[in-house]
Amino acid sequence: MYSRSEHVVQIAGFLDAVSTERGQACRYGDAMRWDRLFGDLEAQMEAGDRAAFEAELSDLVRAERAAVRLVDRLRAHVGCDVVLHLVAGDPARGALLEVGADWVLLRSSVNDVLVPSAAVAGVSGLSRSAVNDDARAGRLLRLTTVLRGLAGDRSRLAVELAGGVTLHGTIDRVGADHVDLAVHALDEPRRQASVAGARTLVTAAILRITVA
Repeated sequence: MYSRSEHVVQIAGFLDAVSTERGQACRYGDAMRWDRLFGDLEAQMEAGDRAAFEAELSDLVRAERAAVRLVDRLRAHVGCDVVLHLVAGDPARGALLEVGADWVLLRSSVNDVLVPSAAVAGVSGLSRSAVNDDARAGRLLRLTTVLRGLAGDRSRLAVELAGGVTLHGTIDRVGADHVDLAVHALDEPRRQASVAGARTLVTAAILRITVA
């Protein structure tokens, strides 16, 4: 038989053991709860970071596309066949030879064609590719510089102007916004006897120049 005091001690020990087990269970349950909470928060943070990254990437892509110029897309297609739809007259067709600061050079089946960028209303034959590269020397040259080169070479030209007028001859001089053209037949070199007259042409009115 247990004495009263021994019985009280046994009951107290039992209660302490139950309390300890409950405490361990509660602590374990709290740990599981925090693990789940932390896991949920980390998943939400990862999803938020991913969404933020994708949104930032989309913004960067939009900004990059917004910065793409037509000249950049044309430069990505050097060597390819394209059609330049001009602000007036028939389209210019051929393989892209070079793209300058404000001009485009095509090679058709017969001749090379120089087209001022200002005369281009649209282009057919381009993909979405673009090249932002001004490193090549030809790409830094402006139209007036190229025209001076043609004048120095005494190249025979067909110059198509807005309004449907086409003149044949050789460029004598190039100004800031105009050229002086000695008018003569394409099958004749520029000689005093072959020159039928001189015309001063506004550069902005030139649609294309075909090099004979």
